[in-house]
Amino acid sequence: MFRASILRTLATIAVVALLAVGTDYVVNVVLLARPYIFTPWMTMTIVAIAGGPLVYFLHSQRLSLKAAKRDLSESLKVQRQSAEEAEQRRLEAERALARLREQESLYGILANNLTDALSLWNREGKRLYNSPAIERLTGYTPEEFLVAPNLLGVDHEDGAKAVAAIRELKGPADTRTLEYRFRRKDGTRIWIESTYSLVPAEDGGGFIATSRDVTERKRLAEDLAQAAQEAQSAAAAKADFLANMTHELRTPLTAIIGFSGLLRQSSALSETDARQVRLIHEASNTLLGVINDVLDFSRLEAGLEFDAEPFRPCDMARSAAALIETQAQEKGLPVLVEFGPGLKPLVGDAARLNQVLLNFLSNAVKFTSEGRILISVSQETSTVGQRLRMEVRDTGIGVPCDMHEAVFERFIQADAGVSRRFGGTGLGLAICKRIIDAMGGRIGVESTPGKGSTFWFEVDLPITETVADIPVAAQPAALERPARVLLVEDNPANRELIGALLAPFDVEVETAVDGVGAVDAFKAGKAYDLVLMDVQMPVMDGLTATRRIRALEHAGRHTPIVAMTANVLPEQVANCLAAGMDDHLGKPINPMRLLETVARWSQAEAA
Repeated sequence: MFRASILRTLATIAVVALLAVGTDYVVNVVLLARPYIFTPWMTMTIVAIAGGPLVYFLHSQRLSLKAAKRDLSESLKVQRQSAEEAEQRRLEAERALARLREQESLYGILANNLTDALSLWNREGKRLYNSPAIERLTGYTPEEFLVAPNLLGVDHEDGAKAVAAIRELKGPADTRTLEYRFRRKDGTRIWIESTYSLVPAEDGGGFIATSRDVTERKRLAEDLAQAAQEAQSAAAAKADFLANMTHELRTPLTAIIGFSGLLRQSSALSETDARQVRLIHEASNTLLGVINDVLDFSRLEAGLEFDAEPFRPCDMARSAAALIETQAQEKGLPVLVEFGPGLKPLVGDAARLNQVLLNFLSNAVKFTSEGRILISVSQETSTVGQRLRMEVRDTGIGVPCDMHEAVFERFIQADAGVSRRFGGTGLGLAICKRIIDAMGGRIGVESTPGKGSTFWFEVDLPITETVADIPVAAQPAALERPARVLLVEDNPANRELIGALLAPFDVEVETAVDGVGAVDAFKAGKAYDLVLMDVQMPVMDGLTATRRIRALEHAGRHTPIVAMTANVLPEQVANCLAAGMDDHLGKPINPMRLLETVARWSQAEAA
């Protein structure tokens, strides 16, 4: 800066000196015509001596002012930038504040309109916040509840559970939900459900609770539980009623079917008497079928359990045809069986499928007066293994088109005239549908009135490689030695019937009218090859009598006891076996089954 000032000063002095010399020349030489006064060197010297410092000072000040101006400009620029940045920060802060106010407003609206109450506690367990919903829930204002004890209104036992639930929390992602009783400010009792979760430490720690009134839900749950209990009680009452009615109906039917069966074998009856006895026997068997249908349908309503086992569909069809053949021959109806190609052994509940097939066949015989009955069995590949299809075609009265679906509903037949003409409950096909539906299959009918019907079902079953041969139905074995049987039966007609059925054989029958008589017989040291024990008897029932007989038996001595009862429900059979009985024979008594039972168990004891 000094050098620049010197240079500028010298240049300025030179210019001023020249101007002074020029002015001196014009004034003294040209205008005054006094050349002798013109002294250029003197003039230049005076200008240099007198003006040099002044010019230098002025130039220095000028340069200083320029530097100051430059510095001021830079300072102003910096200040302007700072002011702009400050304004930008101010605007951003205002926008952030506006967003915060908007969020606070939204959170406020949300908190004010939430039906669930929110509460926040710090790490020390002090309440920091209650949402407005707390007043609807507890009756206390948020301000009142904020300073209230933490367990205000909570039962002591439930309060301890709440504290334990909070202490079990492991982290912010962990939650605990608790239902507890609460007394509101107005004294009413409600149920509250609270969900507790921890607040992260970086957010200050503590925990938060979301609470709601679940009184109505608890009431509904209690109502449902009560309704379920009532339904169970009703089901139990229905089962008891069904069991009692079954017993009461089967007991007289035992005598009716048994004695009419014996009379049919008599050669002393006239043709008219024989026909009337046959009608009695057939009518009683029809009534037994009705009872069995009602009983079976009630079992299905309680739920189905299937026993899967290997079987051959062709064997099932032949067996069913053989069972229905006698009944069909009485009406002059041939029963034919046809098989599709490639039939494979399958795994499934053959007994239930056979029940459906026999129902189809029974209906076919019942509703067909002429023509024939055909059983068709076929298979095709399915995702499970094989899709088994069984059909029963008849040439009977047929089913109207608008009844094809309805016939599978309970208590439904094609029309009222069918029920009057052929009888039946209308439960058979409903039972079949329940069975097939439970197996995941399909069931249906194709029919034209007056031309016949085809009832069919399809089920998907897995394939098996080996199937045990179906055993031939056991025939009553001849008694290898005389058998001594104790018959415990309170019904005189049934005692007489069993005696009459066993009379042609080498069987000695002693009787007892109740369980007390049976126990007394064993106390007296009497020995029997077999005991036929009724279950429902006065004074002492058959189950109690069986338990007491088993308690009286000596080591190594076991007398076979067979339940001979109208109690035929699965749970009733299980009760008989649990009481110590060895077998079960349902009423009405099948003479062949009775003889087979006596022969089998008396021989087993002899062995």
